[in-house]
Order: sequence, then C-alpha cells, then structure tokens
Amino acid sequence: MSEEFHKIRRLPPYVFEEVNRLKAAARARGADIVDLGMGNPDLPTPQFVVDKLCEAVQDPRTHRYSSSKGIPGLRRAQANYYERRFGVKLDPNRQVVATLGSKEGFANMAQAITAPGDVVLCPNPTYPIHAFGFLMAGGTIRSIPAKPDDEFLAAVDRAVRHSIPKPLAIILNYPSNPTAYVADLDFYAEVVALARKHEIIVLSDLAYAEIFFEETPPPSILQIPGAIDVAVEFTSMSKTFSMPGWRMGFAVGNERLIASLARVKSYLDYGAFTPIQVAATAALNGGDNAIAEVRSVYKRRRDVLVESFGRAGFPVPPPSSTMFAWAPIPEPYRRLGSLEFSKLLVEKADVAVAPGIGFGEHGDDFVRIALVENEHRIRQAARNIKRFLAPQQEARQNVVPLSQTA
Repeated sequence: MSEEFHKIRRLPPYVFEEVNRLKAAARARGADIVDLGMGNPDLPTPQFVVDKLCEAVQDPRTHRYSSSKGIPGLRRAQANYYERRFGVKLDPNRQVVATLGSKEGFANMAQAITAPGDVVLCPNPTYPIHAFGFLMAGGTIRSIPAKPDDEFLAAVDRAVRHSIPKPLAIILNYPSNPTAYVADLDFYAEVVALARKHEIIVLSDLAYAEIFFEETPPPSILQIPGAIDVAVEFTSMSKTFSMPGWRMGFAVGNERLIASLARVKSYLDYGAFTPIQVAATAALNGGDNAIAEVRSVYKRRRDVLVESFGRAGFPVPPPSSTMFAWAPIPEPYRRLGSLEFSKLLVEKADVAVAPGIGFGEHGDDFVRIALVENEHRIRQAARNIKRFLAPQQEARQNVVPLSQTA
C-alpha cells in the first residue's frame, strides 16, 4: 500500500502545518509566540449559554441519540433569527438544517450534490473547505475573483459560456475569510439573476454576518427575491457566540438542497449532542447583547492592530468585518511568498500569522492576521515585528539616490 489513496492525492500539502511545526518548536524552546494565525476565538462563551448547557445535561433523556437535522426548537430559533436579522421567512421544518459548524455543512452539501467532473466556481483566495469539499466529492474547481464586483460577475458569465460541463454551483463568502470583502444587495441581485438564468446553485457562506464594524450590517443573499429558488446559506455560531468547539452551525434556504443535505447527514451523523443544541437555542433566542459585546471586542482589537502594526512599518488595511485582517506582505519580503514570510515571523519575531497561499494561489502576496489575542498581546506582536523589520527599513533609508551622487 505504498500509493496514496485517490482522494488524498487530490489534496495539496497543508501549508499551515509548516508554520504550526515552527510555532510548536519555538514554544518548546521557551519562546513566547503571539499567535495571530488560526482563527480560533479566545473569548469565552456567554455564561447564560454555558448555564443552559449545564442545565440540559442533567436530564438523562438528552444523553440519547439526537437528530441529525437539529432538534425542532433549534431550527425554529434559527428561522426566527433570520426573520429578525434579515427579514427572511423560513420554514424550520423544510428550509433549515443544523450542521456541525458551517465547515461540515459545506463538505456534506458537496457530497450531496456533486457528480464526478462537475464544475464549481470558487473564489480565489477563499476558505479552503469551499474548494476542497468539492474536490473530495469528485468535482472540478474553476477559480474566479474573490472581490464582489463586475470582474466577479464577468468571470461567472465566461465560465457559463466556456466550461464543459456547465458549472454546477457558485460559492460565495461575504464577509470573506480571508479577505474581509463584503457584498451588498445589488451584487447579490446580480448573482441571483445569473444563477436563475443558467440554473446554477448558489452556496453562500455567511459565517461572519455578525462580526462587522460599519453602520450597515452585512446582508443575506436570501433577502433577494427569487434567491430561495437557487441558494443555500451557511452560518456558524463559532464566531458570533464564541462557540468554536461546540461545533454548531446551520444551512438554510432552497428546500430541495436542504433535503439533500439532510439525507446525506442522516447516513453520517446523529447531530450535535442534544444539550449543545438546547444551549444553542438559548443563544439564538436571547443573545443579542452577547453578539454586540463580541463585536465591540473585535473592533477594539482591529483598531489596535491597524494602529500598532502601521507604526511598526507593517501597514494593515482596516477590515470592515470579520475577525481577520488581510495584509499585504511588506515590499522587501514580498518576493519570498507568504509561506516563507510567515515562517520568518515565527523565527525572528515570535509572531504567527496565516500564509495567504493557504487560501489559494492568488493570496500569496498576503498574510491573514487573526484578532484572537488581546490588545496588549497585539501591541507586543507589533513591537516584535518592528524590531524584525528595522534592519530592512534602515537599509532602505541609507540608500542614496544616484541623482544625488552625480
């Protein structure tokens, strides 16, 4: 058995693992690594949610197998959330499925709808499961631009005309991980019109709907009339309620697609532990204040990151949403690529970030910086980076232009 299995051969090396190995080795040597790499929220889950979990787990009936599509109360809570937040009415019995996080939902939706060779249009750069869920299901990825603009729409139009077979689905992810791009309703309307015209499925990842820093909240594609005919949207409680380890998310939207996902899941899992679903129901029904507090923490961290990294000589464009900044590699190091630059930051600055290449080839000039350390630690990372960058900056300042020596 020396040859790799077929599906494993389709997966590239996990580039984040190289940074993780360096990070572990540095910590083993006693280094204090400021870890801004993995998007793993450090904030505590709201206490009322934890209390509800503890209450529910005392009931022995909750220890039995659960429901893979989610308990009825949880699905009703998600439908009510969509009506409050987006003005979208959903049938909790036919248009809502609970998932083990949005990542599992995407992967199993790919299993449900993909035939070998099906073409899926996927932004580049994007969160890896958007592409690799379909690759593992036997599909083919055609990359399109990540920014929600006319270039994106033109790329979809070209793909429809020139892909054989015609594309099965379009992946959307706004607010985007890693780029933090945000789409508006006009863009979604154009996508829905294209999808309806060409009978293409739209899969929208809205995991960061509640992590925004501007006045206008990010919209849902399901707000567009007719979107329910072609679209399914995935959300997650991981970031919204600081519940990453709880593994709770949702898929909502088109009834046929939701039924297909639910059928696949029924063969693969029994759903999340029932007390987790009960606690998640409580969070959705009464967690608006907790959401606002999480948002304010990330906004303060974003502001500190942008200010302190800028003064350190590493300008970071301020993201308008998500818990990430998408930062161009400083010019003297850009030729190294994102993986080597990220490794340098661990080795020379005791700071870990995520290399942009891990999100697609068009991310290689960037690194993703996660807002998962407190403000003090972010400032510490900036000081470390300033010391690392200082020799290069001094060298550039000491270069005398030829015109001055003539």
